[in-house]
Amino acid sequence: MTATAPPVAPSDEPDARPARRSGLRRFVPVVLAAIAGLLLYVTFPPRELPWLAPVAFALFGIAVHGRRLRAGFGLGLVFGLAYLVPLLSWTGVDVGPLPWLALAAAEALILALAGLGIAYVSRLPLWPLWASGVWIADEALRARFPFGGFPWGKVAFGQPSGVFLPLASLGGTPLLGFGVVLCGFGLGALVLRVLRLKKERENSGSRLLRDRGIVAAAVCAVAPVIAGAAAMPLVSNDAEAGTARVALIQGNVPRMGLDFNAQRRAVLDYHVRETMKLAAKIKAGTVKKPDLVLWPENSSDIDPYVNMDAYEEIQKAAKAVGAPISVGAVVTDKNGDARNQLILWDPKTGPGATYNKRHLQPFGEYMPYRGFFRIFSKDVDRAGNFVPGDKAVVFDMSGTEVGNVTCYEAAFDDVVRDQVNEGAQILSVPSNNATFERSQMTYQQLAMDRVRAVEHGRAVMVPVTSGVSAVIRPDGSIAQKTGMFEADTLLAEVPKRTSKTLATRAGVWPEALLTALGVGGLAWAVVRSRKGRGATARSKG
Repeated sequence: MTATAPPVAPSDEPDARPARRSGLRRFVPVVLAAIAGLLLYVTFPPRELPWLAPVAFALFGIAVHGRRLRAGFGLGLVFGLAYLVPLLSWTGVDVGPLPWLALAAAEALILALAGLGIAYVSRLPLWPLWASGVWIADEALRARFPFGGFPWGKVAFGQPSGVFLPLASLGGTPLLGFGVVLCGFGLGALVLRVLRLKKERENSGSRLLRDRGIVAAAVCAVAPVIAGAAAMPLVSNDAEAGTARVALIQGNVPRMGLDFNAQRRAVLDYHVRETMKLAAKIKAGTVKKPDLVLWPENSSDIDPYVNMDAYEEIQKAAKAVGAPISVGAVVTDKNGDARNQLILWDPKTGPGATYNKRHLQPFGEYMPYRGFFRIFSKDVDRAGNFVPGDKAVVFDMSGTEVGNVTCYEAAFDDVVRDQVNEGAQILSVPSNNATFERSQMTYQQLAMDRVRAVEHGRAVMVPVTSGVSAVIRPDGSIAQKTGMFEADTLLAEVPKRTSKTLATRAGVWPEALLTALGVGGLAWAVVRSRKGRGATARSKG
């Protein structure tokens, strides 16, 4: 006879497992947003993985879709921190983590507004379209606010190669970024729609293919890829006004970090020395004489208008090489204002035309609210007191029109575009990245320069004090480059181009129209929300 166990009385405690699973599900969007932000960071140099960006936005779109505004803001903040904290780590070199984390947090808060807006429009038909417009509107805000804006980290700057890059020639960085984001949100919408239909048990193959939501999402995902491929023939390396033989001088610096400025004379001497080496090779007949020579930003932190020794050293180098030199110098103008200036130095007549950097770097070249920020760090006193220039200037260097974009200015659409509209046949982006040592900053900036080459159809020269200096073709590919923290000279025959891309001609309009698209989506969402509340109120009445 088998014993039978007595029945177990039901427990008075509710089963905690469904509640636990429900609690865990709440963290899924947070995890997705964090992973999406990290993936977007990984797309940026020194890695070159542009295809990962749409995956990042697909995950972010899934995370914020259908969420309340507060949740959208919070998820946008998580995404922004996961993206920008590692991306901007170079800003903490030599000054510690506080400025770096403060900047990343401030920028992430602005990105959080995009998360809020994307969540709000995510219930609209064709939501990837409106959401992509919201993203571009947020990038436009970041490029202008606060302190003149900080466009670093625009989606377009992570696309120096790949199928989306030709979109830059059609509508600049706004259209390039829009295409990447739209593709990603389209992929996210596709996944969400398929999962929804499967949940509704309407998952037959024919049903999925006929579903309007799936078709719309697929079009959003595929259209930017097709547009990028179709625009590829518009990108050309052809010379339209002959070629120019250009020499880029990377003289190197005595030591890395902010204190390299303490040896200003050594920096000038290094660039003179490297130019004299080039002159010796020309004299020996081992290399051809260049048409023009480009020195980096801050290659002479000694004012050559005041210091005659510096003047004579630069004149000696220009005369020896027998070509005009664009010299990056720190000068004090007749009004007593400090300027970050490029000087066109003729081998016979000396200094001539000048270009004063127009878009200065806050907290570096000038210090907003210096007294306030000194409370947090005494490093604010290391920031400069430079005054910005007010106009684009193109240098005529032996018959080649060279457009000047000094370092940080490459991040700003209008500064680069103004130089091309002023008549630049090639672009020069002299930079000084020694302050940031061997960080990823140099590679991120080089990626910007590659995007600018395609955007405006111009070869871009990047002479840098300590690396990476580079010669970039109009199609964005790198013809030559140097290593970091080594003296070197690049010599290249580059095409001079005079035609303007559609992006150059369109100016700010692509950004304005895409921003309007995002604002229009938000307005539509407001109207739908009010109508929905009104209908609910009437039904209750």
